[in-house]
Amino acid sequence: MTKQDLILIDTICSKYEIDVDFMQSLDDIGLINILTIEQSHFISVDRINDLEKIIRLNNDLQINLEGIDIIFNLLDKVDKLENELATINKRLKLYEDDIEY
Repeated sequence: MTKQDLILIDTICSKYEIDVDFMQSLDDIGLINILTIEQSHFISVDRINDLEKIIRLNNDLQINLEGIDIIFNLLDKVDKLENELATINKRLKLYEDDIEY
């Protein structure tokens, strides 16, 4: 991961008007991963969408961090199940195409 793929925590906190402690709490619970490089703290640019979802869930719906963690875990499981179902459907279609009626 290069520095271009990272964004400074202070910049994020300023833009989204959140506290650095909130970001540290997200790191502690495992919702984001804070990287420390030369005494500066960063997160991956790829995680910005997730961070925006977390902020909306916390601010707009008043869901605590533990609840957000559960939501993200469930969404991850749903994604995995959808991928597995798509794979199974493709395999089934291959078998159905091989059978002649």
